Formats: sequence, structure tokens, C-alpha cells
Amino acid sequence: MNEKRDGFGSRLGFILVSAGCAIGIGNVWKFPYVAGENGGAVFVLFYLLFLVLMGVPVLTMELAVGRASGKSIVKAYGQLEKPGSKWHLHGWLCIAGNYILMMYYTTVAGWMLAYFWKFLTGGFEGLAQDSVAPVFDALTGNPGEMTVFMSIVVVAGFLVLSFGVKNGLERVNKFMMIGLLALILVLAVNSILLKNSGEGLRFYLMPNLDNVKKIGLGNVITAAMNQAFFTLSIGIASMEIFGSYVSKEYTLTGEAIKICSLDTFVAIVSGLIIFPACFSFGIQPDEGPSLIFVTLPSVFVNMSAGRIWGTFFFLFMTFASFSTVTAVFENLVGSMMENLNLSRIKSVLINLVFMLAASMPCLLGFNVLSGVKLIKGMNILGSEDFLVSNILLPVGALVFLLFCVTKLGWGADKYLEEVNTGKGIRMSKKLIAYYRYVLPLLILVILITGLI
Repeated sequence: MNEKRDGFGSRLGFILVSAGCAIGIGNVWKFPYVAGENGGAVFVLFYLLFLVLMGVPVLTMELAVGRASGKSIVKAYGQLEKPGSKWHLHGWLCIAGNYILMMYYTTVAGWMLAYFWKFLTGGFEGLAQDSVAPVFDALTGNPGEMTVFMSIVVVAGFLVLSFGVKNGLERVNKFMMIGLLALILVLAVNSILLKNSGEGLRFYLMPNLDNVKKIGLGNVITAAMNQAFFTLSIGIASMEIFGSYVSKEYTLTGEAIKICSLDTFVAIVSGLIIFPACFSFGIQPDEGPSLIFVTLPSVFVNMSAGRIWGTFFFLFMTFASFSTVTAVFENLVGSMMENLNLSRIKSVLINLVFMLAASMPCLLGFNVLSGVKLIKGMNILGSEDFLVSNILLPVGALVFLLFCVTKLGWGADKYLEEVNTGKGIRMSKKLIAYYRYVLPLLILVILITGLI
């Protein structure tokens, strides 16, 4: 290596950066809506159960591979695998997955920044409710405007990383995550204090057994399982790199629980912002981009001091998306540094130029290339997201799992020894049978339902 390997300066930094990687747009535009549709508290209970049964174990596996090797994913597999085995090939797939994820995530993060700017500068002042949706159509129809905001996200992300893990990534993410947690609490209190907010809270948090009957308990369980799995973005080694930067002072089970708890807190509190606000103004909460860019701005234009609340909300969303962007960019930068033996600055510059170019197809897929349909007739963003979410994440999680708990891979004894090194919650050896025979089946269910 051309330079000494960087690392986190503090335990809090590691937890906040890792949680920042997990906390993304899906926490806000997917979790609350899916919870509300799937029986409220019934869904939330199953979600928490599957987070413990699936999320925490696989997260400890990614972190353990990183910490035991002290390397990014390709070299980590190379160091831990048995001679002659081919696990390291999955490492290259992980790197590809991180690139594909950022090829569309940078555009969506750019939308968040654009809306923050529009609310801050009064772009929504005086708009009628039916004039809100055309704002988003105008943004996605304008490749020039989208390119400006996407480029700001990409350049700012790599600029942060040029200062290193401790002085760049950790310092900026600590500030953003503390800001994000403060903003989300302020926004939730504001929503709960609105008139008629109780109806929204009941829809979200009360067990709705009629909805469960209508949808079917099996479908509610599958939805909860999917959300618990995808919320942490495990399977493409976006968490593994942070394991490689962390000290052995604390057990990895305890750290994984803290990361999952922060991620879940943001997801659940997002619902406390969205449902009371939507129900207060009689607006139907949707899922996906329309929730963030049409439904909620419609609420803010109706609300007193809506410009301020809209600015706060999109600042929160900008922090949520930018924390993920910087975390995944670090994976790209760190991997290139190790695999090509480059300095951090060279790796940052190469990745910066590549990401600016690679983000363009998704961005143009809403205007110039809107006629291009790829996987299952989806546009470019939908196809890139399908590749990552429905194939690379579940397949990758399965590979990590088999690598950590079977004799063909690293092996359960070495995995357990790494996970249990340090102070804190220890993982029992009795869980290995569950990891070997039950957990792979649960992940296969997610993979198959995702492909169907």
C-alpha cells in the first residue's frame, strides 16, 4: 500500500457511520407505508422479530469478515478463505453491486437536495395543492437541473472522503447523523401536534386485524421479512468495509444491535411524521417517490409555516441519503486503494470521474432515455434497483452466511471467535445450527419472492 490504512477514531463514529449507511431513503418512503398497509403494529412486531432473526446475524457476518481480515472485501475473502477456493469472486460482485447502487442512488439523493433548495428558497410558496405534482415532473423532465444536483452530491461525497475515514467520513457523518436524529424528532413532534393527527397514528400503530385478514397473514409476514432484510443493505459488503476499520474492543453482536436499533428508530419515527401529517390534511399516503415528492410537499404547502417544515424535512432526507452515499463511496475508494495499490487521492479522483459518468443513464432515463425499458419493462432506475435489491443483496447475504458457518468457507468456529472478541453481548454457539439450516431457507424465500 502507498499509505497507512485509516480507521475510525471512536466507537460512536463507527456506529453512526454504519447506521448512516443503513439509514436511507427506503426507511422513509417504504417502511411507514408498508407498515400501515400491512396491519400497523402487527407488521412492526414481525419486522422487529425478523430483524433479530435475520438482520443482526447477517450484519455480524459482514462485520466479522471485515474485522478479522482488516481488509476490503476482495482481499478479505482472499485472506480468510481456504487455499484454492473461490469465495473471493463474490468480492468482485460486491464491488459491482456498490457501483450499480450508486448509479441510481446519486440521482435520488440529488432530488432530495433539489427539494431542500426549493423549500429553502421559497419555490413552493403560494402553490396550490394541485400544482405540487408538476414540480417533480418538471425536475425529472429537466436533465440539466438534475445533473447539477446529482453532481453536487457526487463531488461533495468524494470531497469528504479525500480527507480520510477519521477526518472526513467519520467527522461529517457524526454531524449529519446527530442532525438527522434531532430533525426527525422535531418533525415527528410537529406532526403529532397537528389537528386530527390521532387518526393517522391509529392507522400506523394500532394492530389492524381487518387489514391482516384482507392481505393474509402470510403476506404480512413476507412483507415484514423483506423490509427487515433490505433495511440494512447487507449482502454487497457495504458494511464489511466498516468492520475492517473498527477496533476489537467490543463484541460485534452488540455493535450490530446498536446499528439495527438506530436504523429501526428512524424508520418507525418516519411514520410518526408522515401519517399524522397526511391524515390531518386528508391526503392519502403513498409509497415510493410520490410519497416524498408529491404527497408530503402537498401537506407542507397546506401547513402553517410549511416552508420551514418542508425545509427541515428535506434537510433530514438530504442527510439520510448523503450519509448512505458517503458510506458506499468509501467502499469504492477503499477497495480501489487496496486492489490497485493506489493512494486515497488517486482512488477518489478516478471514482469521482467514473461515478459522474455512470450516474447519467439513470438520470436520463426520466427524459432523454425515457423510452428505454430493461428488466421486466422497467426504466433504467427501476432495473438498476431490481438488480441490487432483488438479486445481489439476497444472493450476497447467502454467500456471506455460507462462508461464515460452513466448513467450505471460513468456518463457524473462526466466525464465532471474531464476533465474540471484546466486551459486550456474546453470541451463543447454539445459534450455529439455526444459521446453517434455517436462515438460508429464509433468505431463499426473500430471493424467490423478489424474483417473482
